[in-house]
Amino acid sequence: MFAKLPLTALRAFESAGRLGGFKAAADELAVTPAAVSHQIKSLEEWLGALLFERTGQGVRLTAQGERLLAQVHSAFSDIAKGLLHFKPSTDQSSLTLSTTPAFASQWLIARLGQFHRLHPHIDVRIDTTNQVVDLARDSRIDLAIRVHYAPEPCLFCKPLLAEHFGAYACPQWRPPGEHDNVELINVPWISPTGTAVDWPTWCAMAGCQSWLARARLREYDDEQYALQAAIAGHGLVLASDVLVADSLASGALVPWRADIRLSAAQYSVMCVPGRERETPVREFIDWLGSQVGAAR
Repeated sequence: MFAKLPLTALRAFESAGRLGGFKAAADELAVTPAAVSHQIKSLEEWLGALLFERTGQGVRLTAQGERLLAQVHSAFSDIAKGLLHFKPSTDQSSLTLSTTPAFASQWLIARLGQFHRLHPHIDVRIDTTNQVVDLARDSRIDLAIRVHYAPEPCLFCKPLLAEHFGAYACPQWRPPGEHDNVELINVPWISPTGTAVDWPTWCAMAGCQSWLARARLREYDDEQYALQAAIAGHGLVLASDVLVADSLASGALVPWRADIRLSAAQYSVMCVPGRERETPVREFIDWLGSQVGAAR
């Protein structure tokens, strides 16, 4: 049944697609780049489809190549996991999660104790970074919680929290008078949705355009520092409703003009397809879903 499947060529294709080039695949497979190129050319001829586009900077997957890579990677992952049953048992008691420092400090860590109580046999390691981790290339990372704006078809993805931005301050904050300066805490939000997430957009929606000409902007490069500044009474912050949820619940922050909300992105939990079926990963994803459900 499988005698004619070009397995060597498929392995070369999967490696080159995952690593982004023939040279990297050659290094992984301990062959020459010419050998990888030959295998992929033979696979393209066997399929009658172009899988890579050759460019001046190297190669990149075509749309057909992207679709095939997802299928081949998933199939190879399933085979590799199946073979593990015939090897000595490996550690199934830990997982590594990648997320941003702000999400970890403002939402996740406070809730993580419950997961530890429910699943004391699973050790969770939190890896925080503002860079997007390539889950296909970094096998150390089991799961990632990301803010994203569009589906990522090559990954398993479960939506968690839709994000909106609003204005928040400490309970003692009072809106400025007609001629008073206003202190606005600012973080450089980046949104590819077409809707700007910034003070000019919020002020236009709230009818507070006059604030901008007399605003004292307090600049921070990370959400968690901006929120701490607002809690300390340094001004009004434009922040994610996901990240301020616990500060609102504790009374450290209160919303101002709660009717003005800027749509932003979506928090989702993601992993390489197939990993969501592994016990520690599945239990953590299920627990995240229960936390989100309890908050609604």
